[in-house]
Amino acid sequence: MLSVLQKIIDAILPPRCLLCGNVLNSENGLCETCFAKIRFIGQPYCLHCGNPLPVGENLNGCPQCLNGEFDMFRFLRSRIYYENESKALITAFKFHDKTENAATLARLLYAAGHDIWAAGADVLAPVPLHPSRLRYRKYNQAALLCKELRHLTGLPVNYNDLQRHKKTRPQVECSGNVRKNNVKNAFSVKDKAAFCNKRVVLIDDVMTTGATLNECSKTL
Repeated sequence: MLSVLQKIIDAILPPRCLLCGNVLNSENGLCETCFAKIRFIGQPYCLHCGNPLPVGENLNGCPQCLNGEFDMFRFLRSRIYYENESKALITAFKFHDKTENAATLARLLYAAGHDIWAAGADVLAPVPLHPSRLRYRKYNQAALLCKELRHLTGLPVNYNDLQRHKKTRPQVECSGNVRKNNVKNAFSVKDKAAFCNKRVVLIDDVMTTGATLNECSKTL
């Protein structure tokens, strides 16, 4: 339930849709119109990497997984396609200081990871930024998602022990195998005991080829 103070604040400054700016009647972050425009990832999808599949395909392994491209993590889940309205929501969060978008995006991630939470996890960890990029951007968007997910899952967050020691080109500027080589050996673990024998849930904002998440998993 909303506190009296929160109700007063909402009466003076009512919550607005993160995309269109219309006043909201709930705390979902998006109005019904904008929410309806977002395309969600649903079944059937690969049970390993979460990539959507045509009906009738092998759910236990898409071509990429069967070829061993994603061999370092147990499974991966995404909730929405990176297009149109969802892209606007994420890029505003990632590049334009719209950190208030984190709560809505984290709720989507929480829904996507229902089988991960059911299987059991011990700690959340954000995909790290290189220190120079963190200084430039002033925040790590994956860390903000972890902060919100901590409240939803009850899991602790390790913000510091998975590190990016190699300065790389932004993955958005790369494609295909270039992405794999770009992040190869880019990560390290500061305190190995922090993750020893623990089930780690890596969090990132966008998954394109999976190269970054696979490399982080390899490092762990």
